[in-house]
Amino acid sequence: MYLGIDVGTSAVKALLIDENSVTLAEADAPLRVSSPKPFWSEQNPTDWWDATLRAIDDLHRQNPSAIAATRAIGLSGQMHGATLLGADDKPLRPAILWNDGRATRECAELDAVLPDLGQRAGVATMSGMTAPKLIWLQKHEPDVFAKIKTILLPKDYIRFCLSGDKATEMSDAAGTLWLDEQSRSWNQSAIEACGLSRDQLPHLVEGSDVTGTLRATLADRWDMRDDVIIAGGGGDAATGGIGVGAVSHGDGFISLGTSSQIFVASDKYRPKPEELLHSFAHAIPDHWFQMAVLLNGASCLKWAADLLGEADISALLNQVEAQHDAPSDILFLPYLNGERTPHNNPHARGVFFGLGSDTDRETMVQAVLEGVGFALRDAKSRLHKAGTRCDLPGVIGGGARSRYWIQMIADILGKPLARYEGATKGPAFGAARLTRLALTKEPVADVCVKPAIEEVIEPDLTRHDAYQPRFAKFQRIYAALSDEFTPD
Repeated sequence: MYLGIDVGTSAVKALLIDENSVTLAEADAPLRVSSPKPFWSEQNPTDWWDATLRAIDDLHRQNPSAIAATRAIGLSGQMHGATLLGADDKPLRPAILWNDGRATRECAELDAVLPDLGQRAGVATMSGMTAPKLIWLQKHEPDVFAKIKTILLPKDYIRFCLSGDKATEMSDAAGTLWLDEQSRSWNQSAIEACGLSRDQLPHLVEGSDVTGTLRATLADRWDMRDDVIIAGGGGDAATGGIGVGAVSHGDGFISLGTSSQIFVASDKYRPKPEELLHSFAHAIPDHWFQMAVLLNGASCLKWAADLLGEADISALLNQVEAQHDAPSDILFLPYLNGERTPHNNPHARGVFFGLGSDTDRETMVQAVLEGVGFALRDAKSRLHKAGTRCDLPGVIGGGARSRYWIQMIADILGKPLARYEGATKGPAFGAARLTRLALTKEPVADVCVKPAIEEVIEPDLTRHDAYQPRFAKFQRIYAALSDEFTPD
């Protein structure tokens, strides 16, 4: 049995699979995000650990015999989070998350010192990355900065809690700006530019390597064997790719989770920072990927449902679909948490345009869904400029539950999309696959197989044509407002 743990933004998910990749049990433990100031986004690392314990306790209750037979644990998690430990190995402050926008000035300072950083790190310098956050901390919280013994990423804090090991792997390290993607090693000049030393960063491994074994106290808690290994794992994008078999050149998917991504696997390192793409090391050796990253995805739908007081999102979507006969009369910019591809603007915010006295809630929700689709199309154009394409991407993540939304996105893109069996398993499933690779040393192709295609959703070309002028207006509205998003 193999256990995958994904430290997400909204929840920790734990999933248990058997030798045939059949899911035996799964559990979620919710998390909250704190925003103590505008454009800030933080979580307490101890909340991640508490949620992890609750999730695995739940698995133990569901299937104690399967937990007892577990041989290995794999980790996935939200990327970029600056988790700072002091001399006592306890967090010094809340972790600064991937969608935090406070370090904009520090990005410019880092670029001035290291003008070639984008080519080595695989991405333009962005405030959500880990490195500029540390420069911000050095300036604004010098007492905290001076006490930093170790910097970990979210999933790697859970690794430390599980086994006592301080390690990370290539795909998550890629999001720090401190990794030299081509050589898959720490970039000493980037580390020093942030006022740090190499010994403050964790040991680097591949995602399919073993980093340690489960603490005896935890093995006793869950009635596990005493030799359960912990695998390197991966950042959530990479483990999502492992889970759907996106490991060969050209394999790809669209993720509709809290954020959104368009992910395409690559056989070489192909940096395109000028297109605001992420060209990162994959979670398996000698593989890379390119990715258009959007900071907003299914979180926009949840935001709209919460705002409308609608607890049943499925029912809300059914109501919207029932009256959908044309593109919405209003437009929605879905930048509730800023945006990366194609704008690199952490200060961008959501906008409804065209509201009237006759606008109803279904029209507004349809506009939210379309806005995410337009943002995906906008981001996809940057992949195409880089020469990167994927013939039939699958759709994964929580948003993949809605066939209606996937059809809408296919219509907006004008391209077919695939619905996979088990598409909502997500990164935790990929983490479980990585831990199997770490334990058994099987060939990647034998373990990271693609799931069966449940359905290929073809675009409605009449609707695609109808979306063209709406998409053009969507782009014009952002261009007109982009300067207005800058804080006073």
